[in-house]
Amino acid sequence: MSEARQDLVIVGSGIMGLFTAYYASRAGSTVTILERSRIGDPQTASFCLTRSIRSDYLDPLYARLAYAARQLWLDLQAESGEQLVVNCGCLNLARERVTPDLGRTYAVQSFQILKSLGLKAEAFDRDGLQRRFPQFDADLGRMDVEAGYLLVPAITRTLRSALGKQKVTIVEGVMVEAIAERDGRVRIATSQGEWDAGSTVLTAGLGTNDLLARVDGCQLEFPLRPDRPSQTKYLIPPPEQRSLFTAPALPVFAYLDIGVYGHPMVPGVTPGVKIGYYNPPDVRKAETFIRDIRGFIDECMPSLRDAEAVDVKDVDQCSYDLVADDHFILGALPGFSRILVGVGWRGTGYKFGPLVGRTLMQLALDGRTDYELDGFSPARFVSAHAS
Repeated sequence: MSEARQDLVIVGSGIMGLFTAYYASRAGSTVTILERSRIGDPQTASFCLTRSIRSDYLDPLYARLAYAARQLWLDLQAESGEQLVVNCGCLNLARERVTPDLGRTYAVQSFQILKSLGLKAEAFDRDGLQRRFPQFDADLGRMDVEAGYLLVPAITRTLRSALGKQKVTIVEGVMVEAIAERDGRVRIATSQGEWDAGSTVLTAGLGTNDLLARVDGCQLEFPLRPDRPSQTKYLIPPPEQRSLFTAPALPVFAYLDIGVYGHPMVPGVTPGVKIGYYNPPDVRKAETFIRDIRGFIDECMPSLRDAEAVDVKDVDQCSYDLVADDHFILGALPGFSRILVGVGWRGTGYKFGPLVGRTLMQLALDGRTDYELDGFSPARFVSAHAS
């Protein structure tokens, strides 16, 4: 392949790369995506069957950004005419026997953040929770109302279709060999030829540091590490009870103080209720006797005690790229004006996909963004004495 000249070259076709290409091409730019594997590869972090969409964070900044991203998801859904977002709410649970200090639980604290931001949220005591969601046995529930889950395969199809219509070039099975920024352009050498780009965006997940090592003059390495839930299972209720375990009868749910999250079953897509056991690094894990999914079910979701349990495998497993300081890495690569990077989504990033893509597009094409994201700058990893 001879050298191709583009306004923007994106390395990595996960959800962040796809949305960067989507917004850049809509702005009239010529765009190429380089992907070492293939779009929709089940081994990558961006692709599964469902992902939660919620704003119930303990950090007001993440809560605001998640809500802004939600509006972008709804815009894409309206434009595509295909359902991408299932609004069923996200219910955070707490039970005194499990976490005695109810006032300090994730449910209560995230509810307070939602209310302070003017976002829709509902509070349930034990009786109210039992009436609304009899599947659970808990002392309280706090629900992020404008929340639910995303249908990932439909999103991937929608974005691929949109990128095709917008004439975005997608090159799969390609290895990036060298990246150099010179004279206001970026040269990318690959196993399938060379590209000359006005700007380059790196959205390569755990492969980011390998790419940074190929950037001429870059000495930076990000403190990234892989992680995944210690358990993820489908709980398959008997057919006569399944209406209780699909949206809207069952919301997305979580007891993050003990490391549990769950999604309703999706008829024709997932075989049962998906429950994961994982403690996000931004959540203080409580001292508790619950050590696994079965313990959670016995204590807080007895409606599934007799359900068949099978391990989640293949495409619907989750893998995460964690950052040492537990914040996204988003912005210009230090020392370079035309190489941007987005990584470190720490298991919560998918829902932010359109906002991150829009941000990277703005930074790459305009050198600015609509969002206040200084705390996410890659420059925070440059030591004070580095040249």
